[in-house]
Amino acid sequence: MKNTLSAVVAAALMASAAPTQAQSPAPANPYLVNVPTITLPNISAYLGLIGSMATFKPSVAAKPYSMAPSLPREQKVAMMQAMMALMPSMGIRDAMSFMSTKYKAKDGLTFDDVVESMELRANSLNFKKVGHSPMWKDFQAVLGDMDAPRMEVFHYCDIAAGRAVLKAAPEAIAYLPCRIAIMEDANKAIWVITLDWDLAWLDTVQGKMGIDSELAKFAKDINEKMDNIMRAAANGDL
Repeated sequence: MKNTLSAVVAAALMASAAPTQAQSPAPANPYLVNVPTITLPNISAYLGLIGSMATFKPSVAAKPYSMAPSLPREQKVAMMQAMMALMPSMGIRDAMSFMSTKYKAKDGLTFDDVVESMELRANSLNFKKVGHSPMWKDFQAVLGDMDAPRMEVFHYCDIAAGRAVLKAAPEAIAYLPCRIAIMEDANKAIWVITLDWDLAWLDTVQGKMGIDSELAKFAKDINEKMDNIMRAAANGDL
């Protein structure tokens, strides 16, 4: 990555140092008409992110359930802004889609069909339902919005997996219990959605961010169960 970054920086410096000359525009290449424009990230922000990450020291838990020190708000904002500079063309819709996993329900299935299939599969996998939030009813009752599509959020928990996660990183309680949403979109299609729990990206991280084999096994198990439940719901399996 260092060599690639050096090449990018060198190219940028050479381009800025080159004398400007009036040139006629090059003829359009018909084979590149449909190729999307690639926007380079903000190089200074990229360098700043690398610098901040190089000096960042991960905390080590002294004992289970130990909270990590809180990062200063300014540092968190600076790091997030630098990371967002690497995705200059991504909008909020793309960002939310990137961080979620979703399946479109089969045509012909009703909302209640999808819910029934989801709950049956969750029960068969011993995934305990611990909550239910019918958001669309709140939109109607509180906001008087009678046009919002139906959307409901279901909360599930695997007790053993939850304990293992919280022992390693108690801050993860903000993401628990696991949530699966079922939502009808503007086109009357029904979707099954959750956070992307796949930790495959950790395969490229040295030390896997301190995640031990037991916790990795639980995380994989949760991801597989969630995916199984969601696919069953989207397919209307009974």
